[in-house]
Amino acid sequence: MIGALVIGIAGGVLGGLVGVGGGVLFVPGLAIFLGLGQIDAEATSLVAVALVGLVGAYRQRQYGNLRLGDGVLLGVLSPVGVIGGVWLANAVGERPLELSFAAVQLFMAVQLVRRLDERLEMVEVADEIPPAQSRRARSGESA
Repeated sequence: MIGALVIGIAGGVLGGLVGVGGGVLFVPGLAIFLGLGQIDAEATSLVAVALVGLVGAYRQRQYGNLRLGDGVLLGVLSPVGVIGGVWLANAVGERPLELSFAAVQLFMAVQLVRRLDERLEMVEVADEIPPAQSRRARSGESA
């Protein structure tokens, strides 16, 4: 019970902070700390994700950060994929599913690090441009 409370609160904090919780935290937390199998953890996390998503979207909308049209589009299209995904998850077995889940997590982590590196490079380049020159570059003026 304590494990579920910790996973739930941590998932809520991460959901609100960086927009993750379900796949990133709930599934491994349920599998590792509560002993659920991969399929059971994934199925159980879907309920939590729905609730975290609703509360998070409501709060983000209050800050003006919600792109409702994009969210609705994803929400309308996702059930089509879920039907096939649930069938596939139950067909392949636990171990291939665990490895696939880990591979997706690793791929996403690498992409986020690459994106951060690109942003840091852009900041370094911007720091090398003198302020007057950078203002002209932003406004499209020539020297």
